[in-house]
Amino acid sequence: MSLNVVTLIGRVGTDPDVKYFESGSVKCKLTLAVNRRSRDSEQTDWFNLELWGKTAEVAANYVTKGKQIAVKGSLKFDSWSDRNTGANRSTPVIQVDRMELLGSKKDTDASFGNSQDENF
Repeated sequence: MSLNVVTLIGRVGTDPDVKYFESGSVKCKLTLAVNRRSRDSEQTDWFNLELWGKTAEVAANYVTKGKQIAVKGSLKFDSWSDRNTGANRSTPVIQVDRMELLGSKKDTDASFGNSQDENF
C-alpha cells in the first residue's frame, strides 16, 4: 500500500495564475505560505500549488493574495532540463484536489459581497 496525501492551511502568496486551454481545461497556479513552528521560532514554508477544473475556476474567481485557504492534494515533482547547463531540475508541487476558503466573516464580506465561505 502507498499513500501520498498533503493537507495544508496557509495564506496565498500570489494572485492566481490562470490558463484556459482550447480543450476547455482550466489550470491555476498559486503559492501558499504556511507557518511552521520550531522550538525557538516560527518559520514560513512556501508551497507551489496546481489546481485544475472547477477547483481552478473557483480559485480564479475567489482567491486573492493574502486569502487564507486550506488545501488537500498530493505531492508531485515537475521536472525539466535547464536550458543553459542541460542539468536535470525538479521542483515539488502540490496537486490540489480539494480547496476550502477560510478566514473571518469580515474577510469574506469585504472580498465577496456578503457570500459565505464555501468548500470546493
